Parts: sequence; C-alpha cells; structure tokens
Amino acid sequence: MTRVHPVVVLVVGALLLALVPALRLPAFYESFLYLVFFWISLATSWNILSGYAGYFSFGHAAFFGAGVYTTATLATALDVPFLWTLPAAGLVAAVLGTVIAAIVFRVRGVRGELFGLLTLAVTFVLSTIALNTRLDGGPGVFLAAVPVPTLFGAPATTLYHLALAVAFLSTFAALAIYRSRWGMGLFAIRDDEDVAEVLGVPTYRYKLTAFALSCFIAGLIGGIHAMFVTYVTVAETFAVGLAVDAIMMAALGGTRFWYGPALGAVIVTALTQSLTGGESAVLNRALIGAILIAVIVFLPDGVAGGLSRARRARAMSASAPAIETAPAGAAPLARAATGPLLACTDVTKAFRGLQALAGVTLEVRAGEILGLIGPNGSGKSTLINVVSGYDRADGGRVVLDGLDIARVRAHRIAGLGVARTYQIPRSFGRLTVADNVALAAMFGGGHRLAAGRSLARAWLAFTGLEAKAGALPGELNLLERKFLDLARALASEPRLVLLDEVLSGLTPAQMTDALGLVRRIRERGTTVVFVEHIMRAVLDLADRVVVLSGGRVIAEGLPRQVMRDPDVVRAYLGKAYA
Repeated sequence: MTRVHPVVVLVVGALLLALVPALRLPAFYESFLYLVFFWISLATSWNILSGYAGYFSFGHAAFFGAGVYTTATLATALDVPFLWTLPAAGLVAAVLGTVIAAIVFRVRGVRGELFGLLTLAVTFVLSTIALNTRLDGGPGVFLAAVPVPTLFGAPATTLYHLALAVAFLSTFAALAIYRSRWGMGLFAIRDDEDVAEVLGVPTYRYKLTAFALSCFIAGLIGGIHAMFVTYVTVAETFAVGLAVDAIMMAALGGTRFWYGPALGAVIVTALTQSLTGGESAVLNRALIGAILIAVIVFLPDGVAGGLSRARRARAMSASAPAIETAPAGAAPLARAATGPLLACTDVTKAFRGLQALAGVTLEVRAGEILGLIGPNGSGKSTLINVVSGYDRADGGRVVLDGLDIARVRAHRIAGLGVARTYQIPRSFGRLTVADNVALAAMFGGGHRLAAGRSLARAWLAFTGLEAKAGALPGELNLLERKFLDLARALASEPRLVLLDEVLSGLTPAQMTDALGLVRRIRERGTTVVFVEHIMRAVLDLADRVVVLSGGRVIAEGLPRQVMRDPDVVRAYLGKAYA
C-alpha cells in the first residue's frame, strides 16, 4: 500500500479548510475552526522546543502576550495597518526569546524544572511591565475600531484564513524539523544533552534557534488573536492557564511526534466546545478532565504514540525489514602522522577541591592501541572526559594533531575526529538503535540524514547489531548496549576513539567478542585509547600502557614491563607488595 507524503496531506487539508467560509455555514463553525487553528499554533510552537528538546516551558504565554501587545500598540497608538503589525508581533516575541535564551542556555545547570520556573517568571515580569506602562495601563486595549482588511470576504473570514496560515506554518515547521538533522539533534538533547554535545550536536545553537522559532510563531498567532478578541487585557493575555492548556494539548497528542500537538489541539477543542455548554457545564468539564487523565495514564506517549506503536506492531507482524549484513561506505581512516596524534601536557582538573588530574602528561601515537589503567579514582575517566570535551581542563594543553583542543567545545572536538564510549552505556532512549548510530554519523562525521542512516546500518552490521536496527536501546542486553555505544562512536569515522571500560560487566564469552571487535577497529585504521581494569584484556590488546595514580602518570611502556613496575604494584596492592 502506497503511503501519502505528509506534506501532501498538509497542503490538501489546508486548501480544503480554506474553502470552508465559501460554504456559508453558520458562524459557529468558522469560530470553532479558528479556535482549532489558534490552539494548533500555540501547542505546536511550544512543542518545537519543549517537546522536541525537552526544555519544558511554562512561559509560552509571555511570548504570545508579546505578540498580542505589539499588534495592539502598533495598531491603536501608531495607526499601523493591522497586517503590517503581524511580522512585528512575531519578531518582537522572537527577539525577546532569543535574548533570554542566549543567556540562559549558556548556564549548564538551568535545565528541567529550573528552566520551567524561569520562563514562568518571564511571564510575570512582562505582565507587570504591560500593566504599569502605556502598553496597557490597567483598563486594557480596545481594538474594535482597528480596520481588518477583507481579503477573503468579511473581516472574520480574514482572521480565519490568517489563523489557518499560521497553523499550517507551525505544523509544516514541526514536520520539517522532525525529518531533519536539526530534529535528530533536538531529540538527542532531550534524551541526554551532554552526550549529544560530545557526539557533535551543536546543542547551544540548536536550542537557541528552536526557541526563537517557537517564540516567533507564538507572537504571530498572538497578533492575530488580538484582533479576534478586539479587547485585550493583561490578566487574559498573560494567563498561566493559556500555557498550561497548550502543554496539555501537546502532551495529549504526543510531544515526540510532529503532528501530536495538532492532534491534541483538535481533540481538546472539540471536547471543550461539545461538552462545556448547557446546564451540565461543570460536570462536562470534569468528564473532559477524566478523559485526558485516562489518555495520559494509558498512552504516556500520547495518542500519536499509541497510533505509532500500533502501526509498528502491524509492520513487524507483516514482514521483517531487509538489513545490510556487511559494512559499506565506511572506509578505513589510516593517515600518516609525523608526531603523536594526541599529546596531553600538564593537564589538571579539579572538582570542588578534589584534584582529579594533577598534571597529566602523555602521548598517543597514531595507529596504536594504548591502555590507560590505574586504581579507582586515579583520574582515567576524567582524562577521557577532558579529551572529548565533556569536561573542560583547568590547566595544561590537549593537542590533537597539532591543534590545542583544551578550550574547544565538545561538538567541535567530535568534528575533528574524536569519539568515545561510556562506562555505563548512555544511549538515546527515544531514538531507535539505527538512529542512535546515524546521529553520530551525521554530526560527528558530517553526513546528511540519508547517508548517515546508510552508514548506521553498515556499522550495526560491523558490530553484529543489524537485526536490532529498529529496536529501542532499552530492549537490548548489556553486551548489545555496549556494542551500540561502540557502533555510535565508530559511525563518526574518528581518527581517535576513547573506550571507557567497555568490557566491564561482560561474561568471559562476551569479553572475547568485545576484544575481537576492538582489534577490528584498529585494523580499520583507528587509533584506540581504552580504559580498563581487566588485566588480561590489557595484556592481550595494548601496544603500550600508561598508568595513572592520584591524577598523575606513574608509569608507561610495554604492558608486561609496566605490570612489574614497583610503583604500579604499590598503587594497586600497597607498599607491602612493592
């Protein structure tokens, strides 16, 4: 069965809805559809940042209100034609949001509930400013005398078509982002922002752009709504309930899906209009609440999530997808190097007084497997974090192929050819196994979406996970999750891969498989640094070994020689055994 492209559905749907006023239906239907378009615009614009990237905002009313009062002020105080006020309404909201986000997104700790509270505070600040200035002054702003162009008939029809256009714009934008590398990056930010940055996602820029677009759409629909209600007040415009309603609609429909907020907006608006009239309005509101609670409890991913799971189950029962069984398109990356590929010089890092690295100096030669060992707390993982950009060094130099990367952001380091794994696999739980790997190929390797997904299949075949391409990471066992971490690191085609205790928790048989895989990685021309406590693996794999203790290098050389070094024995077993 041939599937119709979503863009075709959107365009045809918008054209059909644009013809509704020509049917001369009772005014209720046009007003009802206007409200549907209004809520689609608000819920979808909120979802572009908060649903896709996970930065939950309670302050969407602030940017909606900025649009409302921009149009109200320009149209009444300055006699600017209504249509000309709309771009200004969107731009004012977008600039306001961009300024706030440019500051807030620089602060690493402002995430989750802190971001939500901050956006709520912005709503209160803007409402106070509007209430105590000539923007409003207290009595509100009347717009009944502002002329609305009759582009398509009556003024109400003009507002209907404008709202339809914004709803179409917001839904099309959500679809375009959903299917782009930008959308893939936002989903990764939602699941694990720090890992996304290390994989090459420019998290700051992506969040800032998403927030600006979200605010622009909210301001644009706000300017239209100001003329729809013809009388705006601070209490109604900056109401927290407006943001809560948009959030509820997005959550009901499914924040993970481009059409989820629109679906939720249609459902809630239809329920509200059909059940809140007459003598049983209070009872009907309670019924709406019960319906919403039931959907959220039994469909935590929203109605769209439930529909998606049903389609996926039917597809899996009908046929199994054909998957590549051999790596393709991922060429070995061996390159000539006259000096060390990586050189760390006097690298220091402290965490609130705890000196994790106290002047580490070491070299990694191109094409080698370097074992990085030492007792617990010696600074091994911290050094991996510093080299990959996950943490920033307090001092010293980290030079990759002649370039000092000690102060370079993690996503740029990934683009220079550095990839890593984690002690505990940190996959993006809402992305499929294939998309987890494709994301690294796209951002770390610089490939487009289609090429990234093709490479992902190749690397999954390389690591033996081709049959799990469509699964979610939560469906994998520990070995498979570690191999997924490896496939994701390799998909960016790095020159240097940093493996952080990739063998921990594996059975002896699984360990043998993992050791073979690491050897194959080196055979493809990739330099490997691996942190490990299992000495058998170190002796089998490493060309050289560097030993850390107390944040310093205490020995380096050939594996068996280093194991007999008295300082190494003392670090592991104590002075009595040295």
